[in-house]
Amino acid sequence: MAETPTQLPRTLWIGMILLLGFLCLAGLLALAELKQQQQLPPIYGQIADFTLTNENGQATTLADLTNHVWVADIIFTRCAGPCPEMTKKMSSIEGSLSQDSNARFVTITTDPDYDSPEILKRYGQHFGADFNRWMFLTGAKSEIAGLAGASLKLGSTPIAPADQKSAADLFIHTTIFVVVDKHARLRGIFETGGEDVDWQKTMRPNLLALVWKLEREP
Repeated sequence: MAETPTQLPRTLWIGMILLLGFLCLAGLLALAELKQQQQLPPIYGQIADFTLTNENGQATTLADLTNHVWVADIIFTRCAGPCPEMTKKMSSIEGSLSQDSNARFVTITTDPDYDSPEILKRYGQHFGADFNRWMFLTGAKSEIAGLAGASLKLGSTPIAPADQKSAADLFIHTTIFVVVDKHARLRGIFETGGEDVDWQKTMRPNLLALVWKLEREP
């Protein structure tokens, strides 16, 4: 049926209202995106260059992580304390990212005298690591201190033999994950353990969200 003259203005008004609603929605989405960008954390520091050795015995430098967002932690394979749980959580983060993600994962040993590339590779295999994007690094203590301590704020202190409670009680170290952006800048610090830490409901989703945001930064 053809529209009558009295029906036409009403149709136009409905169209205008729908268009206005669409424009408002688009504006709100743009504002939300801008707000998300503004909520990105500050830059905590620049990562200095390093030369370490990965689980395949290959030299690894900062250049191998260029243009990648990466998550890092520090452990040692003889650890009977938090290290296995930390590595499980890192594996969970790594497994949660799609294959389209270019993010990388870096686990540094604080026990290079024992943790050879071969031992680190077996350790990674035990936790199902994808070595295409998860590297396990060992090397000179000075290089480890420079990367882990000075750049990534991953502290580690040997325990004096007299204070060791077991053969595996060798180091006190941080239990944090840190996130580095594509320009080798430290952008996030996430605690993985402790009574006040809600890893599953808070820390884990927040870490994944930060990786997602940083991957979309220019």
